[in-house]
Amino acid sequence: MELFFQQLINGLTIGTIYALIALGYTMVYGIIQLINFAHGEVFMVGAYIGLTVIMFLGFTAAANLPLALLYLALILLISMIVCGLLGILIDQIAYRPIRNSPRLVALISAIGVSFVLQNVVMLIYGPQDKGLPQIFPDIKFIFGEVTITLMQILIFAVSLVLMVLLHFLVQNTQIGRAMRATAQDHKMARLVGINVNGIISLTFFIGSSMAAVGGVLFGLYYHTINFHDGYLAGLKAFTAAVLGGIGNIPGAMVGGILIGLAEGFGAGYISSEWKNVFAFVILVVILLLKPTGLFGERISDRA
Repeated sequence: MELFFQQLINGLTIGTIYALIALGYTMVYGIIQLINFAHGEVFMVGAYIGLTVIMFLGFTAAANLPLALLYLALILLISMIVCGLLGILIDQIAYRPIRNSPRLVALISAIGVSFVLQNVVMLIYGPQDKGLPQIFPDIKFIFGEVTITLMQILIFAVSLVLMVLLHFLVQNTQIGRAMRATAQDHKMARLVGINVNGIISLTFFIGSSMAAVGGVLFGLYYHTINFHDGYLAGLKAFTAAVLGGIGNIPGAMVGGILIGLAEGFGAGYISSEWKNVFAFVILVVILLLKPTGLFGERISDRA
């Protein structure tokens, strides 16, 4: 039973990170019907921006928790802004000029951007793994043989707060209504005065900033990052988006957590060497049995 609860905690931790990344996939798809396969690399860039901020400002392990939380807030804020602007830049350069082209063209462009970002980061930071220092006190909560670290609690709390805020933004604000209207029909949205290109840019900004938070938390949790990290994490997050229903924001949240749980329990009960296989097995099963996902795919009314 102790193994079950330990893997439950581990799965929830990594699952919430996958959910943050999956939100970017599902938001962009819901707005412009595009699978942004460069999104995983934005997550990776976010991790490296976090590392850069830590090294530039000389952060070390904080002696007290409030100071460490202040560190984290500053790191997350800078990473979110940089990656949000990067997301807008990717849209402006790689997607907007070909928005009316066949989807295959956009897919090829997305893969090209992915390779460009990987290689730029490799040239700047080098191909070796980079270590992130521990900025939080080493606090653990032990219940029998089950251990919960402070970092796991923070990852879950930060991710949950951001996902709830995003859901509130989309469902209960004027910007959210404009986003939903744009997702339904670009032409009609323009007719009622919505700046469609501005909404699309905002969607890329929000989705990329969520990926940045995931990247920073991923780096602080594992204490090491590599320029290849975005590829695998991005595929798992895409699987989470498909599992929940591509274009469906609550579905992406639930899908990410389910993928994390499957990975955690698979590593605990079968083999940690096979943990990356479980997400893709789930993807194949979902595509075969329920291709619209658990919550249903968000279908646009546009042709």
